[in-house]
Amino acid sequence: MLIGELSRRTGVHAHLLRYYESQGLLRPTRGPSGYREYTDEVVLTVTQIRNLLAAGLSTQEIAYTLPCATGPLPELEPCAEVLDVLRARLRGIDARIDALLDTRRSLGDYIEATEQRRCATGAGDVVAEEAQHARE
Repeated sequence: MLIGELSRRTGVHAHLLRYYESQGLLRPTRGPSGYREYTDEVVLTVTQIRNLLAAGLSTQEIAYTLPCATGPLPELEPCAEVLDVLRARLRGIDARIDALLDTRRSLGDYIEATEQRRCATGAGDVVAEEAQHARE
């Protein structure tokens, strides 16, 4: 099948399919006309790529993991070091979550301190009056 048909069958835009090819995730053959040609099995591969992307893996990690993928979920065979790649990605996600939680706490502290100061000084009334004057 040509790239347009693969795009229709998978719901993935052709430019993304070409990107997957540039990342080594898809390897179409070239027909006599020079067009990319894909086998029916590539529909499953594209589904696996999309699911692995949704799981937070980079295309480099997917290139490493994809040979171990079976089925549309994908299910992964216990290939050498594939669990290391997945666990490393999970650790990275956990670290980003921790950093975001720290940022959230810090921002919440600023909001709380500012609201307390506004209430203590009556600045809330001044701010409201200034906003009213600005609108006039």
